Amino acid sequence: MDALFESRLHLPLVHRGKVRDLYEVDGGRLLMVATDRLSAFDVVLPNPIPGKGRILTELSRFWFAKMAPIVRNHLADGAPEDVVAPEEREVVRGRSLLVWRVRPLPVEAIVRGYLAGSAWKEYRQAGTVSGIPLPAGLVEAAPLPEPLFTPSTKAAVGEHDEPLRAGEIERLLGAERAAEVRRVSLRLYEEAATYALSRGIIIADTKFEFGVDGDGALVLIDEVLTPDSSRFWPKAGYRPGTSPESYDKQYVRDYLESIGWDKKAPGPVLPDEVVRRTSAKYAEALAVLTR
Repeated sequence: MDALFESRLHLPLVHRGKVRDLYEVDGGRLLMVATDRLSAFDVVLPNPIPGKGRILTELSRFWFAKMAPIVRNHLADGAPEDVVAPEEREVVRGRSLLVWRVRPLPVEAIVRGYLAGSAWKEYRQAGTVSGIPLPAGLVEAAPLPEPLFTPSTKAAVGEHDEPLRAGEIERLLGAERAAEVRRVSLRLYEEAATYALSRGIIIADTKFEFGVDGDGALVLIDEVLTPDSSRFWPKAGYRPGTSPESYDKQYVRDYLESIGWDKKAPGPVLPDEVVRRTSAKYAEALAVLTR
């Protein structure tokens, strides 16, 4: 399968992110192209994961539709193939979304339902997650007493996101908007986690991004509930106290940790087997959640 590391269209390029390339279509719409780039520890790795961009796009469309009753999203009418040059249609087909232009909020809205990743590391050291005290005696991958909203900064490519402690998101967004982002994020997570569990997947944690439209309304943007932005565990075989198997890029993170990479750019080239298995994990997550 061919992989797309970087798109180059005739439309004006607005932004090239860790995974997505954003182009201007007209005064109100943007074209968001999901490439096959993979970032880990906030560094874009040098080789792509074939099929990844199309999987992220299809899964995001699925979740945007399912979560529409909770919050409006940024999907716009029209087909991506209709706004590019004829020779560019195959590049964007299946991996692109037409979206409305909104003002993105400068935070990543993270919700955690289980103790994993950086949250597990902090808990072991301090008994807290993002500064929030938790009961003693929890083990790795344990369910939290209740889902936690643990927002972070939204870093530029090559920089690292930083947790926002108590009061910091209110200073960034204002108290009313911060409360809305928290409420909507927790609702989205709870709805998605319940659905995914019925399909045999545990959503351990996830990240949402939001924007504000011209009327001041909150809008769900970017991608949603994909293996790039979430930690997916198969329910079968899940056992607290262990590091669960996953459908997401934790497999890549584990490989990178095993080789002693310093988590600074440039990232190492992934072996073919890691690329193949990562692609297969993403495809399986899509199949299980949307079947």
